[in-house]
Amino acid sequence: MGHPDENIYPTATGRAAETVEQHQEPQDLVFWAGWFCPFVQRVWIVLEEKNIPYQYKEVNPYKKEQHFLDINPKGLVPAIEYKGRALYESLVICEFLEDAYPSRAPHLLPQDPFDRAYVRLWVDHVSKSIIPAFHRVLQAQEPEKQKQFLEEYYVTLRAVADKVKGPYFLGEHFSLVDVVVAPWVIRDYILKEHRGYTREGVSPKWKDYVEQLINRESVRKTQSDLEHYEPIYARYLRDEAQSEVAKATRSGRGLP
Repeated sequence: MGHPDENIYPTATGRAAETVEQHQEPQDLVFWAGWFCPFVQRVWIVLEEKNIPYQYKEVNPYKKEQHFLDINPKGLVPAIEYKGRALYESLVICEFLEDAYPSRAPHLLPQDPFDRAYVRLWVDHVSKSIIPAFHRVLQAQEPEKQKQFLEEYYVTLRAVADKVKGPYFLGEHFSLVDVVVAPWVIRDYILKEHRGYTREGVSPKWKDYVEQLINRESVRKTQSDLEHYEPIYARYLRDEAQSEVAKATRSGRGLP
């Protein structure tokens, strides 16, 4: 996600702050996080969904502990330590949590091999199509480009909406597809306020799906007050952000 400006709120707020407070005791799993980051929220949702014991540690983007940099030389959140060993990259961590805690429901990856591959296919769509499209809309400066990129973003979202069985992507079963989409729909109010996006503009089915996601308890418990996300995205709206995602979007490269 990148580094917020120094005037940005330093810690989680709202429901997310309550969740942080409940996870301060040492555990086998240490979750290195940045409250503002959608990639962090993916992992956080999985931890809460599966009720995995973890210790939350907020990473100060301006003063990263050497220990954290030893864990993840990229210096990016999320990262975890599990019994003293380190992992990073949000999707890798999400799948690891499925494998490391097999007895903890819900299972966010189906047991059937085909269904599991199908979920991974749509997770890949989120990573390669939805998130880059979101950032192109966010960072575009010219009105005609904003309009073009918004229509392209709608197309990527409709592809998912058309496959939603309801209430969640696979039906009653909450899966990793829902996990990876949720942080971005929480933040879509930024595009609504500044780029003309509406959930209805995607499709009525998308709007219904989003309502289910944002009201899921694990999503609500990992969400800070919306007004505290705004200063972070202001740099993207001006196309001044220097995060790896912002740089990749600006250059037309794939996201890191």
